[in-house]
Amino acid sequence: MNKFDPDSSVVAEVVPSPNHNERREGAAPDMIVLHYTGMPEGEAALRRLCTPASEVSAHYVVFEDGRIVQCVPEARRAWHAGASSWAGEADINSCSVGLEIVNPGHDYDYPDFPRRQIAAVITLCRSISVRRRIRPDRIVGHSDVAPARKKDPGERFPWKLLHDSGIGHWVEPAPLTEAGDALTHGQTSDGVKALQSALADYGYDVEISGVFDPQTVAAVTAFQRHFRPAHIDGVADASTRLTLQKLLEARKPMLQAFRMTPIESALLDRRKA
Repeated sequence: MNKFDPDSSVVAEVVPSPNHNERREGAAPDMIVLHYTGMPEGEAALRRLCTPASEVSAHYVVFEDGRIVQCVPEARRAWHAGASSWAGEADINSCSVGLEIVNPGHDYDYPDFPRRQIAAVITLCRSISVRRRIRPDRIVGHSDVAPARKKDPGERFPWKLLHDSGIGHWVEPAPLTEAGDALTHGQTSDGVKALQSALADYGYDVEISGVFDPQTVAAVTAFQRHFRPAHIDGVADASTRLTLQKLLEARKPMLQAFRMTPIESALLDRRKA
């Protein structure tokens, strides 16, 4: 692919990737998905994202020193999310902008994200969000849209700092406590069904069956990585459930300010029925 003009003024360099195609039905992106590269070296990760045989790509790569490289124009469908789902949408690549954040990840000691790098992520997300009018709760992690497969950007990613800077959705997690019955793998109850309904309302891909199945464990684990990172075990304790309810309550005025997508509206109507 030939060089192209960057979509944002914060881009330091354009390194074109051949791995992209048309967005489905000309869709405009209304999500941002954050990843970590999961490789020991950032330059090696960039080369992989630009190698045809890898069949993966992202719109942007953010290095530890804050340098931002664009690999795919935002108008094109980058191949970053893989098999994934959010709020009823299964083709996340068609409706999202993908950011790869250079970090070796869980397989390589998983270091903290440097402040300068996070500052660049915030600036870039702000640029995309303003231009694309992206709702804060639709700025998510790879683990949110692919809970059974992915951990990134992980529990060390500073979601609260992003939110304090006007990016993404966050509430103060409910404190860990022994009080209240925990919902765990294998349980069947109305409480499990209510948990699944709340997770699905927020966007996670879970079947509302009343059975705490592996899919629900994966969704709860992903939720904890993002919103309650103090303890990640896939068990829906009182802290996890209360944090989820706080998020849903805090989101209500946001939904009034932003029009929901047709898919989200249809799903919400079905759950209320």
